[in-house]
Amino acid sequence: MNDSQMPAAIEAHSPYSESLGMEVVAATLDEVILRMPVTRTLTNRNGVLHGGAIMSLADHAAGTATYLRLPPGAATTTLESKTNFLRPIRLGDVAEARPRPLHLGRTTMIWQTDILRSDGKLAAVVIQTQLVLEWKEPA
Repeated sequence: MNDSQMPAAIEAHSPYSESLGMEVVAATLDEVILRMPVTRTLTNRNGVLHGGAIMSLADHAAGTATYLRLPPGAATTTLESKTNFLRPIRLGDVAEARPRPLHLGRTTMIWQTDILRSDGKLAAVVIQTQLVLEWKEPA
């Protein structure tokens, strides 16, 4: 992907990601950073960011990092994802996702996405496999 395509990647939010309040802070081959405020609608019964919301943030971050590396005509989808929850992220805080590549292959890419609280402490670690595939519109 060339530099002229980078702004399109930054704007490549899905309606779902937008509905969760995700913001792309950086989207380059060297660094992808997404942030998401912890609002009441995203908390669990304990008043902290729901695990599913954390996983959504990590999924969108790793998907964006993969998207930036796709060859023309290719798409990506999540093949596998595993999350370790380490610390809560409380209502009013902001969760930040920072994916880093563990494997950048031709057909799969594996990412470790660190989810940080605003105090810089690690709240979750998500390891995810993204499948690179040829996208075909349904007939």
